[in-house]
Amino acid sequence: MSKLALVTGATSGIGKAFAERLAADGYDLIVVGRREDRLKEFADSHPDVSVRTVAADLATDSGVDTVAEICATEPLTMLVNNAGVAHYMPLAELPADNACELVHVKVVAPTMLTRAAVAGMQERGAGQIINVAGMIAFSGPAPKSVMPRRAVYAGTLAHLVAMSQTLSAELEGTGVQVQVLCPGVVATEFHERQGMDLSALPRMSADDVVTAGLKGLELGEVVCAPGVEHTGLLDAVFQADLAAFGGQSPELASRYRVG
Repeated sequence: MSKLALVTGATSGIGKAFAERLAADGYDLIVVGRREDRLKEFADSHPDVSVRTVAADLATDSGVDTVAEICATEPLTMLVNNAGVAHYMPLAELPADNACELVHVKVVAPTMLTRAAVAGMQERGAGQIINVAGMIAFSGPAPKSVMPRRAVYAGTLAHLVAMSQTLSAELEGTGVQVQVLCPGVVATEFHERQGMDLSALPRMSADDVVTAGLKGLELGEVVCAPGVEHTGLLDAVFQADLAAFGGQSPELASRYRVG
């Protein structure tokens, strides 16, 4: 039986590494990106599998709609929501256009593409959805001294974590798997496009990120953190989340009462 994967942001970095690995594993591919020349180059270099190229800008409604229609109508085995933009800067300094682009690419696009794909996967009783986020999703409590603040970027990745966890619970028993993939700093063009030189910083390879993501699916991990050795750290985060969620009451907490 043929396997079909759609990968966004497939022209470089983690997305290209996913496309390369899936092609090697015998998947037919729908590769999505902004750069037609790179999409064509990828297709030409993989004659042994079917590669459909889709030039679309997921920062636009029309781009999202184009790819969502494909997700809704093609029998996808796997959807990899990988497309991303950086725009690392404090919120007050972030141009409105950049903020909108970031939210569109990392929140609107994966939400709408997942929505489009999931019904068909449920009907077929099988499918896998990988949302590529990052460990910055867990950086919200960090003080200013720890890292440059990037409120919108961190918020979009946190959205992917919560959405993926909740959707995984919704789809329990349907045969459809959901994973949010949270690498740390990865050796790709991503930071270079932001004007950041991280060449002196130890970085994970995109191939290793893909290896972790695919192995994480086999292990049944909903949150896959390729660089975290002790999964108990993640378990502690999520148990604390649930403890806070379960600790609420309709009564006003005592610290807020006028004394």
